[in-house]
Amino acid sequence: MRISFSEKELVDLLWAWAVISISFAIVLSRTPYGFFNFSENLLVSSLSVGIAFLVHEIFHKILAQKYNCWAEFRKFDLGLILALLFSFSGFIFAAPGAVFIFGFISERENGKIAASGPFSNLILAFLFLALGHFFKFENVLLSRIISHGFYINSWLAFFNLLPFPPLDGLKVINWSALAWIVMIGIAGFFVFYF
Repeated sequence: MRISFSEKELVDLLWAWAVISISFAIVLSRTPYGFFNFSENLLVSSLSVGIAFLVHEIFHKILAQKYNCWAEFRKFDLGLILALLFSFSGFIFAAPGAVFIFGFISERENGKIAASGPFSNLILAFLFLALGHFFKFENVLLSRIISHGFYINSWLAFFNLLPFPPLDGLKVINWSALAWIVMIGIAGFFVFYF
C-alpha cells in the first residue's frame, strides 16, 4: 500500500503544525513578567504537541487509504486563528483541521479509522513514558520534551475518545465498545494518574 499526499495537504499539515506549535509555545512562555524562552518553548512544542498532532492525523489517513478511501488533511483556518488568539490568554482551544475521508466503508472500518488517531497518541505517550522512565536525562530541554510529549499525547488520546461528534470516540464505540473502554481507560490512567 502506497500512502500519497497532495501538495495542498502537505502545505495544510505544515501550517497547522506551525500554528499549533507557536500557540503552545506562547502558553508555555507566558509569565506574569512577560514572555521568556520562546524559542526553547517553540522547540518543546514542535517536538511534542506538533508531533502528536501530525502522527494522529496521519494514522487516520493511512488506515483510510488502506480501505481504499480518498483521505486528505485540511486545515481549519478559523480553528488555527482561535488557537493563536486564545494562547495569549493562557488557554488553548485547538481545532487545527481534520482528515476528510470519502469512500464506501463499513461501520467497523470507520471505527478503526477513528480509533487509529487516539491509538497513535497512546503509542507515542507510552514511548515518551518509557524514555523518561528508563533513561535519566540531565539535559533539561530534552526532559521537558519527553514529559510534555507524554502529557500532550495522553490528553489528546483521552479528549479525542470522548463520545461526542465530531470527536473520534462515538465512531469507536459504534464499532467496538470494548475497544473504546480499553483505550479511554488507558488514556485516562495516563492523564489522571501520572
